[in-house]
Amino acid sequence: MRFDIVTLFPDFFTSPLQTGVIGRAIARQIASVHCINPRDFTEDKHKRVDDEPYGGGVGMVIKPEPIFAAVESLPVLPRRETILLTPQGVPMNRELLGELGRNFDQLVLVCGCYEGIDERVTELVTREVSLGDFVLTGGEIPALALVNGVTRLLPGTIGKQASHEEDSFENGLLDYPHYTRPSVFRGRAVPEVLLSGNHAAIAQWRYEQQLARTRDRRPDLLDCGDATPGGDPRS
Repeated sequence: MRFDIVTLFPDFFTSPLQTGVIGRAIARQIASVHCINPRDFTEDKHKRVDDEPYGGGVGMVIKPEPIFAAVESLPVLPRRETILLTPQGVPMNRELLGELGRNFDQLVLVCGCYEGIDERVTELVTREVSLGDFVLTGGEIPALALVNGVTRLLPGTIGKQASHEEDSFENGLLDYPHYTRPSVFRGRAVPEVLLSGNHAAIAQWRYEQQLARTRDRRPDLLDCGDATPGGDPRS
């Protein structure tokens, strides 16, 4: 998977993309990330990428010319998607990340900044994506989240497929509680069922914990109907 990030702050991505599971995936060429700065495509000596909004208002707006030039300078792979990171986009979720990983070989991520980005930039993109119902100072954090979320789902990034299958949201439920040694810590003991060696009982306990946790924290995930182990509670 090739990621091309159009950003005014390429240094933002340096450390996060060199560490942990994602850093190893990039080192093993499961994914590649390329940052391109729109300032490199400006024509004035100050490398200005923003201007005052037509119609008045506060803040500055990113100009269309450097964004178009930056995107059009990129190589084009056959299966390419161009995404604008904006609070007005569709919410980023597990289904979206999986679709992007399965269906595309190149993701071009355009990071907005300042008060906004010229509306004509939307002619470049094939979809708009949001990290959530809030506003950040730019699209870099959502872009990094998308790179991380897609890359961890690519074959070879995480060794055990079961790690994905037991993630939160995989079966419409949140994840179950996890415990490790010591068996007692500050008076709190690990649930006895996890020490029993009874795998059927452990699976049932974990499923019940998933249901209870989802009902408590994210009841919106349980639209209707009964959940079944390994299935979708909304079906």
